[in-house]
Amino acid sequence: MTISHSPAETIAFARTLAATLRRGDVLALSGDLGAGKTHFVKGLAAGLGTTASVTSPTFTLLHEYPGGRLPLYHFDFYRLDDADEALKIGLDEYLDGDGVCVIEWAEKFPTLLPPHTRWLRFTHREDGARVIEETIAP
Repeated sequence: MTISHSPAETIAFARTLAATLRRGDVLALSGDLGAGKTHFVKGLAAGLGTTASVTSPTFTLLHEYPGGRLPLYHFDFYRLDDADEALKIGLDEYLDGDGVCVIEWAEKFPTLLPPHTRWLRFTHREDGARVIEETIAP
């Protein structure tokens, strides 16, 4: 479990985690709006060496960040109504691809993700801090 007191701390935590990632890794992120998921992805991208500006793919569903040690594929399932929509944007191809996949709101369709997926839950604390903890699949 990690406790983050600021976006900068969340980014720093993710940068450190990025150094351990390998081709084919999948990170499933869950948590309420504003819990720090996108800041976490910013840290992953920076830790993988991309210089691209990271934003939430809520409306586009997928952002690709090439140019680092590994490409980063950032999905957001928030606006998806069923698993077929995720498959139509090529999720399977990315999961079997050459980079790292990170998926916000992954708990909506957990059966689409491979068994080796690492699940991270982001929660707010009353004092404003964020708790990031690795969990098992929902």
